[in-house]
Amino acid sequence: MHLAEVTYEVTRGFPADERFGLVAQMRGAAISVGSNIVEGCSRSTDHAFASFIDIALGSVLELDYQAQIALPLRVGDPPLVAELRAHTDRLRRMLSTLTTAVRRYP
Repeated sequence: MHLAEVTYEVTRGFPADERFGLVAQMRGAAISVGSNIVEGCSRSTDHAFASFIDIALGSVLELDYQAQIALPLRVGDPPLVAELRAHTDRLRRMLSTLTTAVRRYP
């Protein structure tokens, strides 16, 4: 949830002409991370859960790329974007570890 909160904070400062571009993409990716983890938890097998973790991981990487591209486009506050990227990196590592653990124990 914190990732989504930080993403909304970062994108709140983006220009209005990015509302349907980068803002929508970044917010959607951030919401997708938590949504896929929650949906995966409801699955009856570890394999299905791991698949949803992989999808969440893809959304984390997508969000990180979008945050990266915001800086040269000068649409984000650099310290806030750096904070968001730190969150995506931490979450990327956590999800990678989780998916490995889930797949290891059938």
